[in-house]
Amino acid sequence: MSKILVTGAAGFIGFHLSQKLLNRGETIVAIDNINSYYDVSLKKARLEQIETNKEFRFYQLDIADRTSISELFFQNDFDYVIHLAAQAGVRHSLKNPHAYVDSNLVGFVNILEGCRHSNIKHLVYASSSSVYGANKKIPFSTEDNVDHPISLYAATKKANELMAYSYSHLYGLPTTGLRFFTVYGPWGRPDMAYFMFTKAILAGEPINVFNNGKMRRDFTYIDDIVEGIIRVMNHIPKSLDSGEGVAYKVYNIGNNQPVELLKFIEMLENSLGKKAMKNFLPMQPGDVPMTYADIDDLRGDVGFQPKTPLEVGLERFVSWYQRYYQS
Repeated sequence: MSKILVTGAAGFIGFHLSQKLLNRGETIVAIDNINSYYDVSLKKARLEQIETNKEFRFYQLDIADRTSISELFFQNDFDYVIHLAAQAGVRHSLKNPHAYVDSNLVGFVNILEGCRHSNIKHLVYASSSSVYGANKKIPFSTEDNVDHPISLYAATKKANELMAYSYSHLYGLPTTGLRFFTVYGPWGRPDMAYFMFTKAILAGEPINVFNNGKMRRDFTYIDDIVEGIIRVMNHIPKSLDSGEGVAYKVYNIGNNQPVELLKFIEMLENSLGKKAMKNFLPMQPGDVPMTYADIDDLRGDVGFQPKTPLEVGLERFVSWYQRYYQS
């Protein structure tokens, strides 16, 4: 049995990951600042699903609070750290940039410092497909240049990868970054398109379809993401391919099957049994026309293989949504 720190545990991915790890018999220490970026009651409802487990301890902490994070590491002997806490959202970064600096930069340094002063076997942290910006080469590969982020959110995630490399190089801290591709499913984030579409369609309100629907996304179901994270946690990187001896790795984690937005909406309509009224709009600032994950490295190293078809994942999401919001 391992003792694992999960940051962002009240978030979408953090909740599902904590639940799966607890079911495996692991001990979880979980933190989250429960901020108001989206519905706080949803975050608390997630925690209620797992807080009665005797192997789960939760602390409401902000990763930007250096003293609190330092004390957390001092008081615990963690085997692994899975760092998912961050200020998310491309469009929100255009309105509130300081939140991204505090959480995604300052907070990440605090986690890195905690790990380097502890005997951590492996730090796994969340990056994002957003780092690829307007990359035109597809599928997106971790070998691609990602030096031109088109949002501050993406820039902070690229910065996380660089900071992790520095700590791996300087202190021998094994780190792995995961570039997530459009994660969806039950208990998801209300700011995500599929969630907002569902709410609007059921209410008989129009949905905003940006770039006139000419977008493709690599939608990845939450259970597949969680399985991938756990496989990566147990696969500690040895060195870079360049032979520098740095225990550092970055992977794409996606479905490897991009879907056109209009096709996605059609699938969602079928799951809901109701047609959407579409309001076609131009591309939003900071958005990209396509995401498509090359997962060959992740498949080769840890055997990752997404198993959930989009139709099945959407049915599960809709079923949860209707139970949660309409019961």
